[in-house]
Formats: sequence, structure tokens, C-alpha cells
Amino acid sequence: GHYGRGSIHFQFLARNEMSHSFNAEVDAESRYGQILSVSGPVVIAEKMSGACMHELVRVGHYLLVGEIIRLSKDTATIQVYEETSGLTVGDPVERTGKPLAVELGPGIMGSIFDGIQRPLETIRELTQDIFIPRGVSVPSLDRSREWEFRPADVRVGSLVSGGDIIGLVHENSMLEHRIMVPPNGGGRVTFVAPPGHYTLKDCVLETELDSKKTQYTMMQVW
Repeated sequence: GHYGRGSIHFQFLARNEMSHSFNAEVDAESRYGQILSVSGPVVIAEKMSGACMHELVRVGHYLLVGEIIRLSKDTATIQVYEETSGLTVGDPVERTGKPLAVELGPGIMGSIFDGIQRPLETIRELTQDIFIPRGVSVPSLDRSREWEFRPADVRVGSLVSGGDIIGLVHENSMLEHRIMVPPNGGGRVTFVAPPGHYTLKDCVLETELDSKKTQYTMMQVW
């Protein structure tokens, strides 16, 4: 429940810092490469200039989840985390400009996920099938469920930085989440949500730094 503490903090922090090397906006022209070869779960794609190591990609017409594990000139070697049967040379490979990441927040301890944090129960309800369809894409954490948020000792005008606790959320009898400012966040507080029920899409904190305002929810992506 203590996001950003101990050794896990440093492992995730390294990955979080790395994410800033990815392009926030991948221009449309360079957004797609194409498959050059397929060997089991490993796909080699060409026309991938500008791609980054560990970048999340969507492979083929089924938009299979993959991660770039090697780059050489304009080719990328991709580890695909789903069944690759049916992929053929020339199929598209879509760059996302983002690293493979996980969502951290209330609801994570009450769900069952596969290895790339797809929520199995949600997928079963959506597909009415015990098997995971290829290319299925659903949010890891439920965006519609409300959680009771209790602000910590943070007030408008306070200065906060990465790792500061801004509130508490009780998920179950064994776990109380500490909602924290992300590692690269911080500034002077301009808004704190009052005690109440909120979804993971709702803003619970707003800060201002160098005349730029930033809003935070109860969820972080690492």
C-alpha cells in the first residue's frame, strides 16, 4: 500500500524516469512499422526508426501487446506477450510512444491480473469466455468504482514533493492505501479534495509550480 517506498520505489523510479525519453506524441507518419519476420513470440519489425527500447507496441491487425527488446538501425525485435499465430510479413506494428507500464491505485489488491496486468474477471464479464481473446484491451483498474478518500494533513498553500502522502483510501480489512504525490510531481497545493467518494478519474490534488498547474488522481502509472 505504500507506493514509492523501499527498494520497490527505486526499481519503479528508474523505470518512471526512463519513460520521459519516450515521445509523448508519435507523429502519424512514423507511428507504424511492419513485420519482417515472426519466430514464435519474437517478432522483428522494420521501418521502426525513432522507436525506443522497452517501448510498448501493438502488433498485427489484432493489436497484440508487445515490447521492444532490441533495436538495430530501423529494425526492432519485439517480445509479444500473446499468441502470435496468424501474424504475417507486412502486418502493421503500431508504436505507442510509451513504455510497458502498470497502474497503481485502489482496487489493485482486490483484482486478479495476468502477467501484463489485464484484469481477468473484467475480461471474463466482457467476453463471457474463460479464455482471453487476443488483442483485448481494458483498463487494469476500474475507472467507475468509487473509493472513500480521506485527505492527509495537506492544505491549500502547502508545499509538497514526490512521495508526500496526500490521503488515505481503505480498500479492504487488510489494506489501507497511502495516496502519494508522484516522484516527479510537486509544488504549492491549490486544491485538495474534501473527504468523500471518488473514482480513479477524479482529481484529488492540484499543485502549481512555475505557473503551471498539475492535477493528480488516486492512480499512478509506472
